[in-house]
Amino acid sequence: MPGETLLSGFDAVLADLDGVVYAGPQAIPGAVEALQGLAEVNVKLAYVTNNASRTPAHVAAHLRDLGAPAEDDQVVSSAQAGAALLAQKFPRGSRVLVVGSSALVQEVEEVGMMVVESATDNPDVVIQGFDPKLGWADLSEAAFAINGGAAWIATNTDMTIPRDRGIAPGNGTLVAAVRAAVGHDPLVAGKPQAPLFLTAAQRLGAQSPVVVGDRLDTDIVGGNNAGMATILVLTGVDSAAAALRAKTAERPRFIIETLKDLYQPYPEITSEDGVFNCGPQHAVVENGIVMVTLTQLGDEGGNTIDAWRAACAAWWAEVPETDSATTPELIWRSPTP
Repeated sequence: MPGETLLSGFDAVLADLDGVVYAGPQAIPGAVEALQGLAEVNVKLAYVTNNASRTPAHVAAHLRDLGAPAEDDQVVSSAQAGAALLAQKFPRGSRVLVVGSSALVQEVEEVGMMVVESATDNPDVVIQGFDPKLGWADLSEAAFAINGGAAWIATNTDMTIPRDRGIAPGNGTLVAAVRAAVGHDPLVAGKPQAPLFLTAAQRLGAQSPVVVGDRLDTDIVGGNNAGMATILVLTGVDSAAAALRAKTAERPRFIIETLKDLYQPYPEITSEDGVFNCGPQHAVVENGIVMVTLTQLGDEGGNTIDAWRAACAAWWAEVPETDSATTPELIWRSPTP
């Protein structure tokens, strides 16, 4: 169909933030313009973030400062999901030790919980979310409370977070530190659980949303868990090579280089006699080895995104169901002279 793009057939984009829209305080090149264009093609927009360090209002204000379209209720955060899980599991007035930001405190108070300051206050539950100011004393207080009998909820378990200077430790590393002291895992409220995505779609009234994220283990798994189409964008944590190795639950439906690619046609991937074709590139699995033939070189004479798409399709067809990451050997073959 003429004019058809990757967005055709979808009525909403549910976008992650860190690594998709921005890295630290700065917008990723081209991301804001891509988001601004959604209204022109009648596609709604919500932001779904595992970062619980700021309120949705603060996140929306940051997005507007960058030039991106954002109302406060377009932001759905893991802090909100954590507070909702608290409200589901515990009665109003329960004593909650918040190990996280003031934004998380606000969400917990809004669902009628009593925030306490210390393990000595005998909390019923500890809720832990990301805050760059958290230190050893905060994590120790959480461990003291949990070992004393308190339940434990984590807003999210992202092991890393993209910042303007590179990849930094995320909330998952802080959760892992507490886990080492208490010997069990927390309940997790945010991605990769489905409710965050379902809530965002419901707010928009979306019938056919697509999830766009940079992380396989949270964004893509979460979108898949919610029964939605998923897009891996290669501007943050995970690469096309990581997608190739991904376990089944982490495999995206689409792979794009930047958000600008939302407005381009997505090439059809076809197969014939075990050869998978994407655009001018094709791949085949031979004796457990992924062989990719570059019939057209990239801008730098290297591997193009279509080649990675073909490689993923070939390998995923070879290993359709796996609960763990795989490590296929990959061989690139140059065009025949």
